[in-house]
Amino acid sequence: MSILVLGGAGYIGSHTVDQLVNQGFDVAVVDSLITGHRAAVNTQARFYEGDIRDKDFMRTVFDQEDVEGVIHFAAFSIVPESMKAPLKYFDNNTYGMTALLEVMTEFDVKKIVFSSTAATYGEPRSIPIKETDPQIPTNPYGESKLMMETMMRWADKAYGIKFVALRYFNVAGAKADGSIGEDHHPETHLLPIVLQVAAGDRAELSIFGDDYETPDGTNVRDYVHVLDLADAHILAFKYLAAGNGSNAFNLGSSTGFSNMEIVKAARKVTGKAIPTQIAPRRAGDPSTLIAASDKARGTLGWQPKYDNIEAIIETAWNWHLSHPAGYADR
Repeated sequence: MSILVLGGAGYIGSHTVDQLVNQGFDVAVVDSLITGHRAAVNTQARFYEGDIRDKDFMRTVFDQEDVEGVIHFAAFSIVPESMKAPLKYFDNNTYGMTALLEVMTEFDVKKIVFSSTAATYGEPRSIPIKETDPQIPTNPYGESKLMMETMMRWADKAYGIKFVALRYFNVAGAKADGSIGEDHHPETHLLPIVLQVAAGDRAELSIFGDDYETPDGTNVRDYVHVLDLADAHILAFKYLAAGNGSNAFNLGSSTGFSNMEIVKAARKVTGKAIPTQIAPRRAGDPSTLIAASDKARGTLGWQPKYDNIEAIIETAWNWHLSHPAGYADR
């Protein structure tokens, strides 16, 4: 039986597919390639190009694959874009989940691991954030993911589809050998933009707001290495395969770093100056997001291997140096 990875040509999805294949799982990938890269997909995984909202296409995939369960990464995830185009996010993300759950029900597939987000919490009331804290999103992206979680809960009650929702924070890093990494167009994530400045591809880094209620006034985020996230998704799938019930877990390092702290760490790793300028706040950005991930560590047995921000940045820098144009270099 196969594990079907949706969005498996994307940043986190491709690393998870690679880990699954390396651990001996039979893997099939669905990706529309709107933001993903075919070259990022491990060649031992079967690949289907298409949109999960297209139920006829998805039925064809489920017909050809003996699907044991689904790992779902296929979603748009840019917060500022979601503020400008909310319906795009509800169509792709939320309706995409509706279509997927309908096809899973038709084919009697009862397990799904879902790539959720800390954005479902909105502006947290306490730090670190626990899974039981209120989920009050401040942007349509977070709202779309919260609606997807809600849909899975009701699908569990109605159809017995068991799910794990993994709510994670800022993802960074790359596979240690530099073969796969982060490549978005346009790039909106802080760390790869920092490294583009370090490499001379950008003149300077814009820091969006220096008047937040944080130690240095800039946003504070919890950074997790992409390989540690991949491990968590596999552990979550094994958790469901063992017959456990639906659940939700935060995934984070439990340590927060401000934007300026990331810049300072990147300067140390790269040896580059990395000029910065302060820009206005972005709409929908909470000031601080740090996860309490002890539940995932205890229940899933998750043990992140990258707990040092400089080590995380170093793997991302290695990817950037070996692929300055991203997957266009391959």
